[in-house]
Parts: sequence; structure tokens; C-alpha cells
Amino acid sequence: MAFKLAFSTLGCPNWTIEQVGEAGRRYGYDGVELRLLDGELLPPEVDAAGRARIKKALNGLAVCCVDTSARFAFRDPDERARNRRMAEQYLALASELEAPMIRVFGGNLAEGQPLAEAVGLIADSLNELAPKAEQRGVKIVLETHDAMSAGRAVADVLSRVPSQWIGALWDSHHPFRMGEAVEETWGLIGARTLHTHVKDARRRGDGWQLVPLGDGDVPVKEMLATLKRHGWSGWVGVEWEKKWHPELADADEAMPQHAQVLRRYIEELG
Repeated sequence: MAFKLAFSTLGCPNWTIEQVGEAGRRYGYDGVELRLLDGELLPPEVDAAGRARIKKALNGLAVCCVDTSARFAFRDPDERARNRRMAEQYLALASELEAPMIRVFGGNLAEGQPLAEAVGLIADSLNELAPKAEQRGVKIVLETHDAMSAGRAVADVLSRVPSQWIGALWDSHHPFRMGEAVEETWGLIGARTLHTHVKDARRRGDGWQLVPLGDGDVPVKEMLATLKRHGWSGWVGVEWEKKWHPELADADEAMPQHAQVLRRYIEELG
């Protein structure tokens, strides 16, 4: 199968890592994306006992990505350096967990900060991190998120970062809400896309309401069809943002629902 299914622990803040592993196997997922550990943000410093516990709990499931909060649009060079050090710690953790990549953000813009300036700062930090990623054998993916929500913004950054150890994480929702068609986003970042997130949402006034997969406006099936048509294969990661939106359905309802819908989409795509 071209696609492998994973879910982010962001969607199950009430589960221990042991419950994550048990549920992932029961619902037929291939892997897990680590954002939370026992309901709290995964720290960069996980000792040997903690890493052994994670591996034991996820037995049979791959760690497809280690998600970080590292951001690089800051004008303050010390803050950017602090975030690069954080990313380096997560690279080491991902290597220990045999995860192929870590996720980073570009970050939000400061008041009055031009997007072009942020693009340059983010690219500079990623270029500094590229040799560290290669040394660890772990890639870094920049998510379509925050000021980099549009594929065109991520493409601008990556055009300045030649290393193949740096790529894109295409989130189904953010480029769409920024007005990009699926094929347009593919044209911008498809060749550098190393990972994907899928979520669904519907417009609600000036904002968006997250909803179960298939109940909203986000063209997730079209995204998968586009990836398949272009010969892309890799991880499709369910990002159910229960940690940040406690009103959402619990994981024991959301995770099997997403897996079922994604498997149906994939089957229908042949």
C-alpha cells in the first residue's frame, strides 16, 4: 500500500503510552506520531528507561515522526539558537526511537515583521540544522502551519534549503484554508513532501470548526488522490487536536473513525 496510517498522540491526552500502543494495534494503524507522552508534551530529554518504555509500549507500531515545538521566525538570534538546540535534542531522541523524522514549525510573525524576513530566518536555521539531521539519520519536516500555513510559504523556505534532509509536512487543512487548491499545493511542495497530516473542518463564521473525517470541507480524499497520482508514498498521520480542543470527541471514538474512513478512501482510490 502506498500509504501507511499513523495517529498523533495529540488526539489522546488521556491515554498513557501503553494505552496508545494497545489502541493503535487494535484499530489497525501502522504507526504513531509522538507529540504527547502520557498526556503532556513530549520532552526532548527522555532517559534510557523512558525510551525503552516507549518502544515496549508501541511494540509492532513504528514511530513515524517526533513532533517538536521548535520555531525559527524569531528576530532574536538567541531565541532562534535556543530553538535550534531544542531541535537537535529531538533529533537525538528520534534517532534513539528509530523515527525517520522530526516536525518543526516556522512560527508566527512578530508585529510588523514581513513574511519575506521570516522566510529567510527560518531557512537560515534549517540550513544550520541540516548537517545535524544528516549526522543523526533523521529528517526535519517543516509543517504548513502558523505563518507558513500556505504551501507557497513553505516552498519559499525550502527553495533556500537545498539539503534533502529537510522537507515539508503537508497538513490537509492549512493550505486549503489559505485558499490553495490541492493540486496547487502539490505543485509547490509535493516534491519535498516527506510527511502528511490529515484533519477535517468546516467553516464557521470567520473561523473553522474541527470535525470527524468526512464531515467537513477539507478535501482530504482529493489530497490522497493527488499524492497517489504523483506516485507519492509515505505516512498519512491523523492529527485530532483533542489536547488543544477538549470539546472534541474522545480518542476511543475519533481514532477508529479516522482509520475506517481513511481505509475506505484508499480502497476507493484503488
